[in-house]
Parts: sequence; structure tokens; C-alpha cells
Amino acid sequence: MWAGLSSTGPVAADVLPPLSSRAEEPHFTRPAGVPADDVLQDSGAVIGEVRFVRINVFDPTIEAEDTSLFRLANRIHIVTRESTVAAQLLFRSGDRYDPRLLKETERVLRSRDYLRDAHILPVAYHDGTVDIEVVTEDTWTLRPEIKFGRQGGQNSGGIGVEERNIFGTGGRLALQAKSDVDRTSRLLEYGDSAFAGSRWQVGVQLANNSDGHAEVLDVQRPFYALDSRWAAGIHLRNETRVDSIYDSGSIVEQYQTHEREATAFAGWSAGLSGRWVTRWTSGFTFDERRAGALVSDNPAARLPQDRKLVYPWIGAEVAEDDFRETRNQDQIGRTEDLALGWRAKVRLGFATKALGSDRQALVFDASAAKGVQQTEAHTLLWSVAATGRVAGGALEDSIFGTAARYYWRQTPGQSLFIGASIERGVNLDVDKQLTLGGDSGLRGYPIRYRTGQGRWLLTVEERAFTDWYPFRLFNVGGAVFYDMGATLGESLVPLSPPPATTQAKVLKDVGFGLRLGNARSALGSVIHIDLAFPINGDPSISKVQLNIEAKRSF
Repeated sequence: MWAGLSSTGPVAADVLPPLSSRAEEPHFTRPAGVPADDVLQDSGAVIGEVRFVRINVFDPTIEAEDTSLFRLANRIHIVTRESTVAAQLLFRSGDRYDPRLLKETERVLRSRDYLRDAHILPVAYHDGTVDIEVVTEDTWTLRPEIKFGRQGGQNSGGIGVEERNIFGTGGRLALQAKSDVDRTSRLLEYGDSAFAGSRWQVGVQLANNSDGHAEVLDVQRPFYALDSRWAAGIHLRNETRVDSIYDSGSIVEQYQTHEREATAFAGWSAGLSGRWVTRWTSGFTFDERRAGALVSDNPAARLPQDRKLVYPWIGAEVAEDDFRETRNQDQIGRTEDLALGWRAKVRLGFATKALGSDRQALVFDASAAKGVQQTEAHTLLWSVAATGRVAGGALEDSIFGTAARYYWRQTPGQSLFIGASIERGVNLDVDKQLTLGGDSGLRGYPIRYRTGQGRWLLTVEERAFTDWYPFRLFNVGGAVFYDMGATLGESLVPLSPPPATTQAKVLKDVGFGLRLGNARSALGSVIHIDLAFPINGDPSISKVQLNIEAKRSF
């Protein structure tokens, strides 16, 4: 199947150093004698040999990484298999050369958390045939876990073991025991983004929790590339738990919840036309939630209304092929793929009693996003979203929101970030809370400190990206920040009696923090260590909030 492919094997680190060690050369240059992309494409060149360079986690040719500990780590780590990488390529030997597919394949590979970076380039040209080299760099994927985090005055932690690249196949297996503000859980999870070397993705979760249990199965073949022609899948979930309603950072109501969900869908597309692709999907969804007994004794408490929605739906999506590569934007020292093109989708379904629903309702879910980058120094990303239902001519359980992120790259190692978002709920179900606090961006306050039927948040952050690379494990950065936000409308379940303290409507905080880019781990995360100082919160809360957490971005 993959005739014409060859590999230099995982020992290729002595030929080509890891991309992370060549931060001063984030892009490869093609060898002399290989024509430019437009020349190759116009001449009708075809792809000949596809070579694979698979790089281990550490590079012993770099003096700082030529240690017994790093060599041991390389021996323990199973490098991603050539077949695993090859199965995700969007081109094959014998295809017409298309530089767009090389760039899109790089993005596909970089989206896999077991790969730190990927680069694909033509390396030889002869008799109308161009040879391609695929270079991937592995991350450390075996993670014995002892985890601790703190947000908004609340601790979380866990122990477990996780492997995110089982035998080099890209599969993920995790066994964890963890505890957070909501519950204590024991979880078994399995996932594979290229199951058995195919385009199918599989995810399974089994959870035994202190307040219930959860079983989730997700099997799908998504639109894995811009030119993908079809998609299909199923999603099943069965979960029981105790839900908590918050006000002023305190639990004011708890009740038992049982949810069941099942969705099957199929999709079709004519493929990429110029820079645009249009996709159509249709499916069928069963969505049921039942609320059990109240756990709290709040006299103002009320159970959420039971819900049973059974409906067919149809969806449409458009996407624009406009991506840029960047570094030091939301990650530290890693290649980031920035989506600037339009992405918009809408899904409409109609729940009817004839199919078993408990009401007649139009169910909607829509979103759109776009990026603007006039120069590399200034980038603006924005999005809008709407989700909810229309029943009896009125909106119910609906949320409308918009968000924007602005980046001003002042120097290669310094940038200003401004983020703003606003959400507004309409006739929200009791269990649909919009909260604001230490777990949702207002870092100087307890988690879920404010609740309402809407919220807005503004963040201004001066970011610093350094070249410090301690122990060849972490990229170091820092930030000074200011947060300001508020909730809109009254809490759906107010405290009884209400708090005696008059609270400011608009909450503000300032702070500073350390950022540790997890350069070698499959988590691909940034560890945040922040000290935040509330400016106008309730006098009863701490004057200093320590937040420690791992996020996907800076």
C-alpha cells in the first residue's frame, strides 16, 4: 500500500536534530536544485519516494541532552511507528505534487499530542518526480501522575498512569483517581485518533464517581481534512451525578441528575473548491435528563425540569483555507497553526412528541469564527455562538455569546494580549449556570464566585517569552495581568437568606505569574503559577489567591 516509502528510523536524531533545538531556524529550507512549489505544481511533478525521519524525545548529539537520564528515557520511550505517521498523510507516492497538502498534513500531525512538531518538504527532484521527507519529533507520552492544582481557593489533585502513544500507535490509555471541587472519580479512558491505522477515531470512558457513574462511547470518522468527502459517527453517554448550584462562591443547592444521550450522524461534502469547502450533515439525537431528590435544604431551592428531546437534525458548515504558522503566541517555543479563515456552522433540529419528546421544540446550535492579521505584529481572532431551543414561540435554555482575542507582538519575546467575552442567557434551565470566578478567568476570586443569567470578562495581559530552557524540559515565560468582569441578571437560585454584604457589581483583580511550557510532554500544556489580588471583592475572601493549573495555552 505504501510502496515508495522509506524511513531513516528513530535513530535519525544523529542526522537531523529535533526541531526544538533549532529554535533559531523554525522553518526548513529546501535543498539546492529542488524547484519552487509553483514550478513543481505547474510542471505536473508527481511524488516519488516518501522518506520518514522519526526523532526521539531527546537528542544525544546536543551536549546538554547527552546524559544518562535522557538516554534512558529514549530507550524506554517507543518512537511513533512509521505506519502511524504514514496513515495520517494526505498524499501518497504517485500523486500529483500539491504544496497545500503538505502544509495541511503538517497541521494534522502537529494536532496529535504525541508529536511535538512536524515538518514536510521536498528534498530531491529528478525526471518530473519529487521526493518528500516527513520529519516528526516525539514527545514523552508515559505519564505516572501525581497531580495538584489550585483555582479560586479550591484544591484539586489526582494520581494515575497514562500512556498517550501505546506501542507507538497513537492510542491513549489512562487509569486515574482524581478529586476536585465537584467529586472524586476513578476513571478508565481509551482513545485513538487513527484507530487501526484508519481515519476512524474512537473514545471510551468509564468513571466510578463519589456521586454516581459515567459511561461514554464515541466512534466517528470526521471530516479529517479540508478535502474530505464524507463523515459518520455515533456518540453514546449515560451518566448519574450530583449537580451543585453556586451563588457568591457557595453551594446553595444540590440535586441528583441522570442524563442519557445518543447521537448518530452522517456527513457529505463536494470537497475543497478554491479556498472554500462546504459540508452537510444530518443525524438523529436522543437527549434525556431527569432530576432526582434534592440533597440540600435551601428553602429557595427548586429542581430542574425534566427534559426529553428526540429529534432529527440537519447541519451545514463552511470553512476557508487560510492558516499561518507562528510561535510564542499561545504556546512557548512551539510551532502553532493559526486559523484565520472563516469557519461557520449551523445545526437545526425539531423535537416532536410524535417521536417521544416531552415537548415540541426547535433545537439550534450555531457558531462562526474569523481571524485578521494585517501584519505579523497584530492578530485579531473573534467568534460568535448561539445554542438553545425555541418552544411555544419563545426562547428557552438559550445562550448567545461573542469573544475576541487580540495579540500585539511588540518584540519576538514580548506581546500584549487583550481578551474580551460576553455571554447572555435567555430562560435558562436551573442547571445551566453562567458563573464567574477563579475557574473562569477572574483569577483573584473564588471559583464560581458570581452567578447570573449572563456574564462578561475583560483580560489584559503583558506576556514575556524567554529563551530559558531549564533542564531541557521547560520553556519559561511570565505574565502580568488585569482582569475585570461581572455577571448579568439575578442568580436563578439565590441564597436564603441573602448575603448581608453589599458586593460590587464589577469585579477586578491584578496579578502576575510564571509560565512553564511543557516542552517534552504529550500534554502540550502550559503550567500556570499565578498570584492574583482582588481589588473590590467581598471582605471575607482572601486578599491573595494562589492559582496553580495546567492549561492548553498561555
